[in-house]
Amino acid sequence: MAGMTLTEKLLAHAAGRDGVRPGDFVTAKLSCVLANDITAPIAIREFRKMGAERVFDAGKVALVADHSTPNKDIAAATQTKTMRDFAREQGILHYYETEAGIEHILLPDKGIVLSGDCVIGADSHTCTYGAITAFSTGVGSSDCAAGMATGECWFRVPETLRFVFEGALQQWVGGKDLILYTIGQIGVDGALYRAMEFAGSAIHALDMAGRFTMCNMAIEAGGKNGVMPFDEKTRAYVDARATRAYTVFAADADAEYAEVYEWDASGIEPQVAAPFLPSNARGVSEFADTVIDQAVVGACTNGRIEDLREAAKVLQGRKVARGVRCIVIPGTHEIHLQATREGLVELFLEAGAMVSTPTCGPCLGGHMGILAAGERAVATTNRNFVGRMGHPESEVYLASPAVAAASAVTGRICSPTAL
Repeated sequence: MAGMTLTEKLLAHAAGRDGVRPGDFVTAKLSCVLANDITAPIAIREFRKMGAERVFDAGKVALVADHSTPNKDIAAATQTKTMRDFAREQGILHYYETEAGIEHILLPDKGIVLSGDCVIGADSHTCTYGAITAFSTGVGSSDCAAGMATGECWFRVPETLRFVFEGALQQWVGGKDLILYTIGQIGVDGALYRAMEFAGSAIHALDMAGRFTMCNMAIEAGGKNGVMPFDEKTRAYVDARATRAYTVFAADADAEYAEVYEWDASGIEPQVAAPFLPSNARGVSEFADTVIDQAVVGACTNGRIEDLREAAKVLQGRKVARGVRCIVIPGTHEIHLQATREGLVELFLEAGAMVSTPTCGPCLGGHMGILAAGERAVATTNRNFVGRMGHPESEVYLASPAVAAASAVTGRICSPTAL
């Protein structure tokens, strides 16, 4: 039998099997089941309908209020209360509402998800945790309910696509640019129900924030999951947070891949994805005449402290252009606190930006920065579909924190090198 890819290794481990091949159906033991204030109420309803009385493990279910937090209206408050009441009833240890943040930043930062884990979440960007070499994927609320009740989920083992980035990255190029470039090359369905495994010297050079960003957006190419190799940066991140044992896996040298893509990362400039698909990615230099009304730095894609530092580096000593709304959203309470201690919040405010409490907010058109008809935003969020950030006649351009911050200064989409 040929060797296994990273995803195959992770699923075999979760299923208690010596090996798996693409196309196999497996029942996997879950390390964590996640839901948020939008999806949890539906999952809770289905949990009741199936006759379940208790979650399988109160320490392995995580419920996070982040999409409409602080509650933006009565409907949002009702959703959150449903989740809060369920968490109290079930004694769920990992319930987060105040002093919390965006689920996909919060869970790995708190060590709730670790390397080698198998995780499902009722949110499509659950694939984020592949950055620490875990198997994680989004599911519907019904599957989430079943996972909460049984601690198991079935999967068809996906084929794996391997993406190899070699070479030194240009200034201001990071994980957001690499994943936008990838999606631009293969399309929004180029990895449909396939695992996306990343490799190469440029990947190992990325910080953990960049790796989380890349795995977060695997779903934007249709991927079942994204996964990064475990290295010393991974170990340092996980060891600083782990309170339980974790398992390290590596792809076999003779693993079989459905396709292998190899790119010279040194030739990739900062990327921007034009409306209305993440695959409409091109170099930032092609967007010089694109006027913006709003710039957003944040979301589960780019709300980490490294992202805020990058935006601050661009904004330092500069002012947001008149007529542009620049919104900065730290990913968690701890990141907000760290940004305050480092003077970043003061820097953002002095530059004319607005700093929000942690929330998904504008990413899904929820609150804290909704667009009107005809308005255009450049954002570090992960989707730019029609109406994603507000009015169906608004537009969202996806970019890195550096490009979003530079664009806020000029009022037009640009690279920091143009300042």
